Amino acid sequence: MDGILSEDGDGVLIRVKAVPGASRDQIAGPLGDRLKVRVAAPPEEGKANKAIGALLAKTLEVSKDRVQLVKGQTSAEKLWRVDHMTIDEAARSFGLKE
Repeated sequence: MDGILSEDGDGVLIRVKAVPGASRDQIAGPLGDRLKVRVAAPPEEGKANKAIGALLAKTLEVSKDRVQLVKGQTSAEKLWRVDHMTIDEAARSFGLKE
């Protein structure tokens, strides 16, 4: 998983490389030590961050309130936290582990 995922108490941290303004919302897969996430929303007024959070929640099959942006509000490199999840659960959801 090369640093994409790490444990954080009763949750998991996800390092994300955000690509706003894409043609569609998509988890593109690993990119170095980050998970590349494309969203159609523009990078203005938090729209892309909201779309990324929703896409992560949908992919991980959790409610949106369990997914929080921890760092990188205005940066392409972001850190997200998902409450009540293990690294193994997240890795399977993202196709990083069988």
